[in-house]
Amino acid sequence: MLLSNLEIIPDRQIIAHLGVVQGSTVRSKHVGRDIMAGLKNVVGGELKAYTELLTEARNQATNRMVEQAEQLGANAVLNVRYTSTSVTTGAAEILAYGTAVTLK
Repeated sequence: MLLSNLEIIPDRQIIAHLGVVQGSTVRSKHVGRDIMAGLKNVVGGELKAYTELLTEARNQATNRMVEQAEQLGANAVLNVRYTSTSVTTGAAEILAYGTAVTLK
């Protein structure tokens, strides 16, 4: 499955537009991670536990988007985008979406 944030792929022809596909996951903070992040805020620096959490969430959302595209018979998802939204205190949704297509 080809994933791209471009709307077209140079030298490739789109032969079928299959529609918008998406994948999402909602993740919450772990209490232990939250305490360590609070301490890190005092001294500054990267919050590695949150970086890992968001990386895992993006990967899962991407995989779910790809699964949906495969079910439609796509071999590529173009114009891929990511967004995040706070669902409730301590929990956020990561959404991956794009346009499923069949490339020649």
